[in-house]
Amino acid sequence: MDKYFWAKDDFDVFSIEGLENRMEALQNKIQPKFAILGRHFADRLSAHGTDEFFPHVAKHARRTVNPPRDSWVAFAPAKRGYKALPHFQIGLWGTHLFIIVAVIYENPDKKGIAERLSEQLDSLTTLPASYIVSGDHMKPDAVSIDATGSEGVIALLDRLQTVKKAEFLVGRHLSREEAASMSTDEFMAFAEETFDCLLPVYDIIIGRK
Repeated sequence: MDKYFWAKDDFDVFSIEGLENRMEALQNKIQPKFAILGRHFADRLSAHGTDEFFPHVAKHARRTVNPPRDSWVAFAPAKRGYKALPHFQIGLWGTHLFIIVAVIYENPDKKGIAERLSEQLDSLTTLPASYIVSGDHMKPDAVSIDATGSEGVIALLDRLQTVKKAEFLVGRHLSREEAASMSTDEFMAFAEETFDCLLPVYDIIIGRK
């Protein structure tokens, strides 16, 4: 394996014009890396003992015009489909890499999830200062938990209960420069550490805690 897992030009894929050209670059350059991460972290997440996890590399198969602005590998306890389940993701935007646990709008238990997280809010507010939250997986923007505080997190969880399209994401971002500067071993350790911090949150999300 290469010394550096990510390169700056991996992120440049999202600047390529046209659906066909961008998809070709994703398939040749990014998806093989997602496949490696998928195999490694599906095993690691399965070892946590909640469920057997399976990797899902985003194919963007339904797109016919607009090229994808981001891409990812997701991890969920289902062989087919993951969007209706709480799931983990490692992915890229043009500006940064993200490692998150996600509850997106297809999830049928958003109210229950929001209630469980609200009851154990410290599982989120005591995460390291670099961790972020977001209410929309379609946008690259996020806010650090440190900056938004308990009130900001509660507002996102309240919205998750009351707004049909609301979502909740929590995790960590790495700028493209930071990601490209990490050796393969450093990045794998960073991702492992991130998942280790997010697994207790996942346990609350699924009602295990």
